Amino acid sequence: MIFLRRLFYEAKPYWHYLLITALAVLALTGLDLIAPQLVRRMLHLVETEGMLSMERLRPIALGLLALYSVKIVFRFLASYMSHVGSWRLVANMRTKVYDHLQKLSMGFFQDKQTGQLMSITINDVDTFESLIAHAIPEMTTNVLVLVGVSAILFSMNPTLAALTLIPVPLLILATRLYAHRVRPNFVLAQKRIAELNALLQDNLSGLKEIQIFNKQAQERAKVNEKAQHHVNAILVALRLNAVFHPTIEFLTSLGLVIVVFFGGMLALQGTMRGSDIVAFMLYLNLFYHPITAMARLMEDIQRALAGGERVFKVLDTPPDIHDKPEAIALPKGTGHITFDMVSFGYQDNQRVLEDISFEARPGQMIALVGPTGVGKTSIISLIARFYAPREGRILLDGHDIRDITLASLREQISVVLQDVFLFNGTIGANIAYGIENATTEDVVRAAKIAHAHEFIMATPLGYDTAIGERGMKLSGGQKQRLAIARAVLRNSPILILDEATASVDVETEAQIQGAINALAGSRTIVVIAHRLSTVKRADIILVLEDGKIVEQGKHEALISSGGLYSRLCRVQMESATFNQPM
Repeated sequence: MIFLRRLFYEAKPYWHYLLITALAVLALTGLDLIAPQLVRRMLHLVETEGMLSMERLRPIALGLLALYSVKIVFRFLASYMSHVGSWRLVANMRTKVYDHLQKLSMGFFQDKQTGQLMSITINDVDTFESLIAHAIPEMTTNVLVLVGVSAILFSMNPTLAALTLIPVPLLILATRLYAHRVRPNFVLAQKRIAELNALLQDNLSGLKEIQIFNKQAQERAKVNEKAQHHVNAILVALRLNAVFHPTIEFLTSLGLVIVVFFGGMLALQGTMRGSDIVAFMLYLNLFYHPITAMARLMEDIQRALAGGERVFKVLDTPPDIHDKPEAIALPKGTGHITFDMVSFGYQDNQRVLEDISFEARPGQMIALVGPTGVGKTSIISLIARFYAPREGRILLDGHDIRDITLASLREQISVVLQDVFLFNGTIGANIAYGIENATTEDVVRAAKIAHAHEFIMATPLGYDTAIGERGMKLSGGQKQRLAIARAVLRNSPILILDEATASVDVETEAQIQGAINALAGSRTIVVIAHRLSTVKRADIILVLEDGKIVEQGKHEALISSGGLYSRLCRVQMESATFNQPM
């Protein structure tokens, strides 16, 4: 009941569809219970008057025909309106789940698989449709019918049974027409849900980029658009579905009309009793279907309850990184970063960083070096506030970043990662992703600074070339330069480079290094470097070991000190490849 109350609360925007459904279900139940009364009236006339004329029989048969004709309208309303309301609810819940996922920190996703989140967003939410549109209305109808029908005297007449087969050819024809018309629409609906799945997987994989570029609202709109496209496609198919099922019901109900009419004639001839007619009517319409439907409906309800539990578990997960009520929107600043005795761990009993303190002044390049796993990536994740420090504070232009809105904080930062994420689209769209209303000239200028313009123009359509999912049509170095161009175009005060040259050849490294040098002095650059060529020109090099800063200074001074940095550089130079991690 708690789940149902919450689900109906979420369905409040669509109450008018559900109200129409409820009224139609009540009307259908009432009409189902009225039909035996008409037959009872016929039997009463036979019993009281001793005979039944055609003048008496015809209005009763026509009344039943009218009753089942009216049922077509109510069956359509009950079926289609419940589907409209339930599918609108499903679209809204899918968008709501996705929007909530965007608000969660990276810590939430550490032990989550994208496929699991996709299943919750698509498949589990989908169970709400079967509950709202099928299980609840049908269960209500079945219960009401079973309550209204007590004990029935049941018997069969072979001749009358044969006559009830008259509608069968029409049923076969209607079924073939339905299958021919509705199948393409369901195929289209499946295509639309596949597109929605692709977009969700794309966006969930690139969630860090979406957050750092503050594109949550735009991506939410895209997901909502895809969800609505799927709804529109499925509703076309379900509209045909809503016409087909009452049509089938009408045709099968003709068998009941036949029982009344021809059974009445047999009664006139004295070859069939009125009780036999009642038995046929109850057998054909009112008794076995509710009983056989109960088990299937209970299965649907259990599936919906299981899916709803997973959906609401995600929605009930509070974001551990969020804005304070009094958080300020920081205007674009100078990029002055200060770490003041910062300690951090991903787990409660773990320390990845301990007592980290340093200062990056505007325009400086700060390099983070050290063995793998010493906390270099954790430092840049803390700057962007993907995680929160356990102790200490981080200042941006003199403001504690916990006192700044996430949106305004991330407007100050651009990130280029080793594993670059590019969206399925054109080269130009990917470069312009982080800024609104970028002109072609802006995009080209950023690409030239990033040393990417030459290879872009060598592609078939230049900046309009589609790069495939995650930029699969591009090399690693090309993707890196597009990411740098994207960061250049955004023109944020802080540029973070996380191993931007680690996986490229020497020639590409030189081009990327040229792009970084072109940006030096214009913004604060924080770089995690694997290669000496990137590190040695930094204004300050921070050497980390076991989560602590063990050395800091310029390249020449650190080389002269003979410490960890000097040893790492010596190993790299001796290898003659400049590819060993630092």
